[in-house]
Amino acid sequence: MVASGDNRRALIAGNWKMNLDHLQSIALVQKLAWTLKDRNFQSDHVEVAIFPPFTDLRSVQTLIAADKLEFSLGGQDLSPHDSGAHTGDISGAFLSALACDYVLVGHSERRAHHGEDDEVCVAKVQAALRHSLTPVLCVGETAEDLETVGQSAVPVAQLGAVLREISAEADIVVAYEPVWAIGSGTPATAEQAQEVCAVLRDTIRDVHGDAQADRTRILYGGSVKSSNIAGFLRGADVDGALVGGASLDAEEFAAIAQFEKHVTID
Repeated sequence: MVASGDNRRALIAGNWKMNLDHLQSIALVQKLAWTLKDRNFQSDHVEVAIFPPFTDLRSVQTLIAADKLEFSLGGQDLSPHDSGAHTGDISGAFLSALACDYVLVGHSERRAHHGEDDEVCVAKVQAALRHSLTPVLCVGETAEDLETVGQSAVPVAQLGAVLREISAEADIVVAYEPVWAIGSGTPATAEQAQEVCAVLRDTIRDVHGDAQADRTRILYGGSVKSSNIAGFLRGADVDGALVGGASLDAEEFAAIAQFEKHVTID
């Protein structure tokens, strides 16, 4: 039995970040598909999504369509603008035309290195929804935040800023990524992840009610590996994972996607 609610299909998402050109991406997707097939992976309860760099999207989308692969596709970012004089930006319309299902918004690297605050994240979430993309809103605290205001204050504030500006009918995914855990090799504990994800679900419930709270998937991200994924997914409010570096290894990512083999609920 999986940890997520009955109406929430688990989501294992791989964020490739700025890695792999379009030829390398084709090779990785093919290897991932073969590996999962060899392991008799069943996608009924687990959705696998990949988030390649923009330059790889067309190649990956073509491969998924041609080989009828059961992978969802997402962009790593989008512009708050739909079109116009925004050199280097990528419109949600472009992602939608490439059959993307998802787009990341507010990843900690965008917040830290590109100065994206809550106002920008709100605009990007709204842009995603305009183009029928499901935004994966990333929220999380830094090590300094952890010391000064605790573990859940910052992610709750980041989520609340977006919820207040979208409809209760909007479909989003929330990814809790403690910044201090990303790429550190030291993830949050399963108990910490569940605690914060539960508070985030309560935040959705407080702002938009039971229906959105019960259907919204909340992921954990930050040094996720096949050796620790089962612990995270035992949490009743943890519905999947946003995986970084481990998603670049087909064998490892396939093992993460098969977390159900190791998860039990007492």
